[in-house]
Amino acid sequence: MTSRKPYLIRGMYEWLLDNEVTPYILVDVGHNQISIPEGIATDGKVVLNLAPGAIQNLDMTNQHLSFSARFNGIAQDIYCPMDSVLAIYARENGEGMMFGTDDADRSEKREEASADDNKHTEKQKRPGLQIVK
Repeated sequence: MTSRKPYLIRGMYEWLLDNEVTPYILVDVGHNQISIPEGIATDGKVVLNLAPGAIQNLDMTNQHLSFSARFNGIAQDIYCPMDSVLAIYARENGEGMMFGTDDADRSEKREEASADDNKHTEKQKRPGLQIVK
């Protein structure tokens, strides 16, 4: 199965907007594909404002979240892989959702468990010799 994280992020984003609060995301900047302006991260993380009035061209897919925003008056393109998003929440009251740091690890563990189950099933299906009198 695919990761549920992008679906939850999109749902939480819509819910926050419906409740007229400011959606923020917390992003781990250690991800190798992330693209943010230099100097905005603190302790390997950055909080980004996703309010419609603060950004343009928001694109949330199952693989990434991207948009354009102004930092110090300069338009910048932001790209965050979904794996790098740690939380989405409301600025006003902190309501939202946090995510584990490695959703991908969980899916790999499920694949390994499924492979182990298949090996066990294959052992059971092997023909065996019986003595017939």
